[in-house]
Amino acid sequence: MEGAGGSPPRNPACKIMTFRPSMEEFRDFNQYLVHMESQGAHRAGLAKVIPPKGWKPRRSYDDIDDLMIQAPIQQMVAGQSGLYTQYNIQKKPLTVQEFRRLANSDKFCTPRYLNYEDLERKYWKNLTFVSPIYGADVSGTLYNEDVEEWNIGHLNSILDVIEEDCGVSIQGVNTPYLYFGMWKTSFSWHTEDMDLYSINYLHFGEPKSWYAVPPEHGKRLERLAVGFFPNSYKGCEAFLRHKMTLISPSILKKYGIPFDKITQEAGEFMITFPYGYHAGFNHGFNCAESTNFASVRWIDYGKVAKQCNCSKDMVKISMDPFVRRFQPDRYQAWLQGKDPCPIDHTLATPSSTPELQTWLQSHVRSTSGANRCVVVFLSGK
Repeated sequence: MEGAGGSPPRNPACKIMTFRPSMEEFRDFNQYLVHMESQGAHRAGLAKVIPPKGWKPRRSYDDIDDLMIQAPIQQMVAGQSGLYTQYNIQKKPLTVQEFRRLANSDKFCTPRYLNYEDLERKYWKNLTFVSPIYGADVSGTLYNEDVEEWNIGHLNSILDVIEEDCGVSIQGVNTPYLYFGMWKTSFSWHTEDMDLYSINYLHFGEPKSWYAVPPEHGKRLERLAVGFFPNSYKGCEAFLRHKMTLISPSILKKYGIPFDKITQEAGEFMITFPYGYHAGFNHGFNCAESTNFASVRWIDYGKVAKQCNCSKDMVKISMDPFVRRFQPDRYQAWLQGKDPCPIDHTLATPSSTPELQTWLQSHVRSTSGANRCVVVFLSGK
């Protein structure tokens, strides 16, 4: 297998990489993504980007106390020995101010710790005790409108085809979501809806710890999860999409599942890549913003993404407009079910294609109302 320009693929150890773009490099989100993948960042399934000094998405966070968290969830966790299931119980709405007070209260606040390793040990040891409350899936953005670089509400990725062709917006998928965390709030092992990319910016507060399994080893994680949670698998072959399954790093180590971990600090971005399984937890009161996006490379992932069919509120996107626009030579074969596309997880997204150029030129004019549309089941993610 070869990387760009016939050279061997970069990042063979599939380690999480950290990038520090200059202001010039930071201006073009999609081109910087191409650069990251040319370095092999996608092979880890997760990468960190530290924005250039002086860049700020919002002038001040002093004015968000009255923002409503409409559906906070209490995260109840059951299990033992590194294998857990998380159940969410919806609570009454809270303002950010009320949530902050709760997060910093004696009952919910972060325990004392020596370093991140010590806090990680405490997390896995105390997971099933005091159930924290997560202000997840809050529709909206904290970016000032005039911020052009890496604006989570306006990434201009090819995922915008959904909106253009059908006028459909999927909350949290092609629109931003806010997440207000407290100590021990978690996100379970999952890949994104339709195995899309995601971007996560930590606006302020305590860090967020991440675990990631490289896409080329994702099937190994799935097999392990099926072995440990056979009843969940019987109920739904894509049960990891329910975001209820927590597996500790010690279990992954024991069973030889390659993974890496990293801690995201306030003011830093994390990017997850197609079919990159990730999980993690918050260290204390914080606020993150996130959404999904796509590149030309994602289309083959979207075509084979395993769906959960047991829940009415799962996101499913028709791949028709994407294949038609960006893989026109394969469109007819794909319609007939004759488009086998074994995925090479080491390949990086191309810097451009003729179809991408054409779309970018028309994107500004934004076409409307094509005939084939997107199948969508709205959901919180």
